[in-house]
Amino acid sequence: MDFSFLSKYWPYYVIGAKNTILLAFFAVIIGVAIGMLIAVCRIGKDKPLRFVSAAYVEFIRGTPLLVQLFIIYYGLQAIGIRFPDIPLASRVLGINFADFMAGVITMGINSGAYVGEIFRAGIQSIDKGQTEAARSLGLSWPKTLRYVILPQAIRNVLPALGNEFVVIIKESSIVSIIGIADLMYKANTVRGNTFKPFEPLLVAALVYFMLTFPLSKFLARVEKRMRTHD
Repeated sequence: MDFSFLSKYWPYYVIGAKNTILLAFFAVIIGVAIGMLIAVCRIGKDKPLRFVSAAYVEFIRGTPLLVQLFIIYYGLQAIGIRFPDIPLASRVLGINFADFMAGVITMGINSGAYVGEIFRAGIQSIDKGQTEAARSLGLSWPKTLRYVILPQAIRNVLPALGNEFVVIIKESSIVSIIGIADLMYKANTVRGNTFKPFEPLLVAALVYFMLTFPLSKFLARVEKRMRTHD
């Protein structure tokens, strides 16, 4: 195997890794926001909201991410909805900002279904006596959720949220299909330029590993310290 192409093409992998991290970061933010809302709706007493949130989770978890990406990217364009392109952001990212946002939103919506289940499990893990105590002190349900339940639930689900970030980093490779210059897209570009079908993919796999392994070890350490604290 010949890896001499790295002397010329290593910036491709740096740019791809940067875009992959940015994509995963913003997708997790959207996923956490959606997930918290879904979790609250699923444990609430409003039946229509419970039905809608449950249907959302089941649909997202029951359909391929690739299909969701095409629905967001092509489907919204078909009905006249387009993400605005911001030239400055496009120059910084080295890609079309509208395409980048399509990938971020798709990954965020997909992540929201899984994060919602993580938050729901975290909320339901809190002892019901704390809710009863808060209500007996005169706190409303929203305030009980905000000041008593959610702070403890977030602490409990923090390791799982970190794992979701790792998963998004790996799954983000699928956005290369719509031309987003993430790590996988750059690796395929190198393959086309060098006519080497195998070596550029090995380098991409190594970069993905370098992104996810330290994060996984850090999350394992955080989880261990949390167990020790408990």
